[in-house]
Amino acid sequence: MAQYELLEKYESIKHRFEEIQQQITDPAIMSDMKRYVKLNQEYKNLEKLVGVFREYKNMVESIVSGNEILKQETDSELREMALEEIEMAEKMIPDKEKEIKFLLVPADPQDSKNAILEIRAGTGGDEASIFAGDLFRMYSKFIEQKGWRMEITNISEGTSGGYKEIVAKVTGEGVYGILKYESGVHRVQRIPQTETQGRVHTSAATVAVLPEAEEFDVELKESDIRKDTYCSSGPGGQSVNTTYSAIRLTHIPTGIVVTCQDEKSQLKNLAKAISELRTRIYNMEYQKYIDEISLKRKTMVSTGDRSAKIRTYNWPQGRVTDHRVNLTLYNLQAVINGEINEIIEKLMVEENAAKLKESEI
Repeated sequence: MAQYELLEKYESIKHRFEEIQQQITDPAIMSDMKRYVKLNQEYKNLEKLVGVFREYKNMVESIVSGNEILKQETDSELREMALEEIEMAEKMIPDKEKEIKFLLVPADPQDSKNAILEIRAGTGGDEASIFAGDLFRMYSKFIEQKGWRMEITNISEGTSGGYKEIVAKVTGEGVYGILKYESGVHRVQRIPQTETQGRVHTSAATVAVLPEAEEFDVELKESDIRKDTYCSSGPGGQSVNTTYSAIRLTHIPTGIVVTCQDEKSQLKNLAKAISELRTRIYNMEYQKYIDEISLKRKTMVSTGDRSAKIRTYNWPQGRVTDHRVNLTLYNLQAVINGEINEIIEKLMVEENAAKLKESEI
């Protein structure tokens, strides 16, 4: 089995998997929530890897046992069965090795987290706000298709429709690991509703996707937070404009400010605002990590750089182009209706290939 080098890694990974399996049932570890959550996540990641490794080991053993039969047996029927088994295993092994190599590349520990999705109108005035509204609807439909849940925390509406800014929390399985590829500047090329001479304009909106911080990720001191209350504005009925339900939190050490006015209840708005504040503080440190690895991996497609122009939506030609992987699709209407899986999958493949090359497994 010397030529199957990946088997050497199997025993150590299996040992670590069994070790974690015991640890996560230990009451002392279960009482330390921060450690327990990290171990549980590592267990889930290793569980899949160990399963694929077992399949790989079975294939290798099939080849070894088949070769033994060929050496010892003279019965033509047994020899033919052994040859078929060897041929089948040898055909499947390259794909299984590739799968193992991808699973061996360390995953971003944030990928399993929920996310905060921000969409802001950029250059282009009212048309940029309308486009921000189009992007929000696109993500709403995509999120619905995925079976995730979205909760709006803050809205600032555009004067001619759409949004100057909209912020939402997205919860579900592996949300950040999928939505993170959407961070950056999205451009639209079309004739605006306000254009009287039929000219095509270029406008932009910025999308930011942040991994949501868990309670134990960031310790917030009450003394470091200034809380202001004010009357909400926008849709929601009479009580929105007459009660001090909106919350503005300022984190004094970092200067980070978050607002939440989506709920009629001040307590609910406060809870949402604290969650978002925790996430923004956490992301200051996380961005340092992103910057560090993007320097090493020039081909990385999810740098989180909000100033990078990542995608263009061209209405006259019905075309969508993702500039990071030179992918052009002529199904603009489907994309705007939430069909962005093909784009995201292409970006994932590109990034995984870069990770694999960097790790040199």
